Amino acid sequence: AMQTMYSSNGWDSYAWAFKAKLDAVTLVIHNPGVEEDPACGPLIDGVAIRALYPPRLARGNMLKNGGFEEGPYFLPGASWGVLVPPNIEDDHSPLPAWMIASSKAVKYVDAAHFKVPQGARAVELVGGRESALVQEVRTVPGWSYRLAFAVGDAGDGCAGSMVAEAFAARATVKVPYESKGTGGYKRAVLDFTAIANRTRVVFQSTFYHMRADGTLCGPLVDDASLIGLRKQPAAGSRRLL
Repeated sequence: AMQTMYSSNGWDSYAWAFKAKLDAVTLVIHNPGVEEDPACGPLIDGVAIRALYPPRLARGNMLKNGGFEEGPYFLPGASWGVLVPPNIEDDHSPLPAWMIASSKAVKYVDAAHFKVPQGARAVELVGGRESALVQEVRTVPGWSYRLAFAVGDAGDGCAGSMVAEAFAARATVKVPYESKGTGGYKRAVLDFTAIANRTRVVFQSTFYHMRADGTLCGPLVDDASLIGLRKQPAAGSRRLL
């Protein structure tokens, strides 16, 4: 039988993006036939296609789509979020400007069904260190920068001691968050000095977490921003708010 990995209600919603090269495309969904029992197979329902708009840089933020407001379509009535599968590059990401550079998916959640720190969308890191959310930005070596972001829980029953991690250049910060599984968030910053012309900003969860029904869950990341500070290295490399 098919085993659902991320949700307990029998359905997972997945997002996949492509760049159209012609004015008409053919969408094919097929089963590669890897089940042990030939009588078994996945059910497919609720297929939707929407245009994704390349995110622009907002004033005062070097990160694109830092609030995750641009992303996959939510099927009507689907209350379990949308999984963005791993190893997706930002050129063809259903989460524009972000890469899923990991072996497990991240979950895209909406304010209609989850607690979201800012705006209408956020990302839940459901695979521990195997769910890595990455964006590459242009930087000037030797200049100092500040990454700010929100860490919380989606109000989906994912309770426990969470730690979200952020990396940039040689700096890292671990943000502890005590989740009651009912929503809430805290803000954190990471100051770093660029060491290259391009810097990868990475978010991931330190630990695996599971809800009472055995499905994977984790901390939320939202409202990420990056600003330049000054040419000299910043005093202190990390700080929590």
